[in-house]
Amino acid sequence: MIDSKTKLYCIFGKPVTHSKSPLIHNACFQKHHMNSVYLAFEIDEISDGVKAMRTLNIKGASVTIPFKESIMKYLDEIDEEALSIGAVNTVVNRNGKLIGYNTDYKAAVSPLRPFCIMNKKVCIIGAGGAAQAVAYGIHKEKGKLVIINRNKERGKKLASKYNAEFISMDKMNQTEINKDAINKTGIINADIIINTTSIGMSPDIETCAFPSTLLDSRMIVMDIVYTPLKTKLLSIAQSKGCTTIDGLSMFLHQGAAQFKLWTDILPDIKLMRQTIIKENN
Repeated sequence: MIDSKTKLYCIFGKPVTHSKSPLIHNACFQKHHMNSVYLAFEIDEISDGVKAMRTLNIKGASVTIPFKESIMKYLDEIDEEALSIGAVNTVVNRNGKLIGYNTDYKAAVSPLRPFCIMNKKVCIIGAGGAAQAVAYGIHKEKGKLVIINRNKERGKKLASKYNAEFISMDKMNQTEINKDAINKTGIINADIIINTTSIGMSPDIETCAFPSTLLDSRMIVMDIVYTPLKTKLLSIAQSKGCTTIDGLSMFLHQGAAQFKLWTDILPDIKLMRQTIIKENN
C-alpha cells in the first residue's frame, strides 16, 4: 500500500508509454516486500526530470530515449564507465546526490558472447545513447565496429571514438543499390547487425531498421527494441535464416542491474521475464 513512507522510483523518456520498466520493477518491489513504487514519466526536458528528482526525493530513475546523453550535465557525479560511454541510463539518488551509471553495455554484449564477438564485424545502427553503450561493449570485446546513422555528424563522431567505419543511413537506404556498392561498403560481410534505434518500435511496427537485401543467413541480427518482441527487422532476418536476438534479454539484464544499484538486491530475472510474458498473453 502506498503511504507517506513509500519510496518513489521512475523512468524518464519520450515516448515512454510503451515501457515495461514499471511492470518489472514493481514486481520486484512486491517480491521483496519493499514499500516502493516505480512510475513512468513522459517529459519534454530532462532538466525538469532532474529537478523533480531533487524536489520529490525520487530515489532512483531509469533514463531512456532521447535523454541518455543530455542528462549527464545535470548530475552531481557520473560513474567512470558511464563517462567513457558518454551516456547514462540509470540515476541513483544517494542522500540528495544524483549519481549517473550505465547498465546498458554489459546487458547488450551478454547475449552475443556465446557467438564470440572478438574480430567479428559488428554493424551498429544508430549513434544515440544506446548506441554509445553498445559500441563501448563491443569495443571492449574486441569486435570490429561499423556505425550506421542518419545524422552524419553524430555517426562519424561515434565511429571516430572507436576507430570504426561510418556509413550513412542514406547510402544504406538507396533502393537501387548495386552489388558493387554493397561490396564497397563492406556491409555484406557483416557478422552481427545491432539496431539501437527506436525504428520498428510500437506503434511504427512496419518500419525496418536495415535494408532486407543486405541480410543473409550467416548473420546474427539483434534488435534492442522489445515492443514488439519480434520487430520487422527480426521477422525479415528470421525469414532469411539469420540467427536473431530480441530486445528482451538486454532489457531484463540492464533492468536487473538498475535494481541492484538502487536497492543492493539482485532481482530474479526469471521473475521479471515471466511478468512480461504474463502481461503480454
